[in-house]
Amino acid sequence: MTAAPTTMRPMLATLADTLPTGGDWAYEMKWDGVRALAIVERGQLKLLSRNGNDVTVAYPEVGAIVDALGGRDAMLDGEIVAADDTGRASFERLQSRMHLRDRATIAEIARAVPVALMVFDIVWLDGRLLTGEPYTDRRSILADLALAGPAWQTPSAGDDGEQLFEISKQLGFEGVVAKRLDSRYEAGRRSQSWRKVKHQLQQEFVVAGWVEGQGGRDGKIGALLIGYYDAESQLRYAGKVGTGFSESELGRLAGLLGPLRTATNPFVDKGTPRDAHFVEPALVAQVRFTEWTTSGRIRHPAYLGLRDDKVAADVVRE
Repeated sequence: MTAAPTTMRPMLATLADTLPTGGDWAYEMKWDGVRALAIVERGQLKLLSRNGNDVTVAYPEVGAIVDALGGRDAMLDGEIVAADDTGRASFERLQSRMHLRDRATIAEIARAVPVALMVFDIVWLDGRLLTGEPYTDRRSILADLALAGPAWQTPSAGDDGEQLFEISKQLGFEGVVAKRLDSRYEAGRRSQSWRKVKHQLQQEFVVAGWVEGQGGRDGKIGALLIGYYDAESQLRYAGKVGTGFSESELGRLAGLLGPLRTATNPFVDKGTPRDAHFVEPALVAQVRFTEWTTSGRIRHPAYLGLRDDKVAADVVRE
């Protein structure tokens, strides 16, 4: 028997324009939350974010999944989500939970904003590594565990991708993930065996500066300057995002960006505003937008929140 592979990173899906079709694929709902590997070993739960950080304390309600496993050890792959008033997974709502570490504060906010772990894969069970097993076998093993509780669920996978994509649109979900039935679990890799198709474009961007606001935002952050790393690890400018901020979030961002200020422009290409204040590229923001332009900029962006589950250097154009 082997111990749980705690240094493992989750397998990632590749963004696609259309859903692959045929009998070689299964389809799952795409959840708008934060990825987590849940490790249950010797009666203890550890939740690891996509970049390996221990975030267990932030989501105490998931802890009872230990009892649901009935003494078995497992490493589960899933997404931590918070639902809005309509029952739709909402990244914006999850923001109030993501960055908390104080147990008393978490206990208070958790009553208003509960979370759930949506488990869609299993990579280790009772000392046995399952990454080499095909998707269908892993899903069968996961189904046998019957994980369904107040803060964890095992969403179903289907064989009708077009129907699920339409349902996800009607329910206001982000999209669908298609997974090859014979695919192995490629830990830490963005694989063509998993493909995600979204109704709206959305991804992470590196925050590398800001411009001051006008009018009601005079003296405050008006817009963030965001970018992504290219194949040569150079930071490319993707544009400004100036909507989607609450007053409290603007204040929090000002406090985080102030110590990161630098006189050097981190972007390698031209086009950044002349009145820009640049910062060390350390923070990662989730942004929704309508399309990419031919010049590599995004149109009609909206800020959704900061992520602490992704390292800035790993942010690329999807």
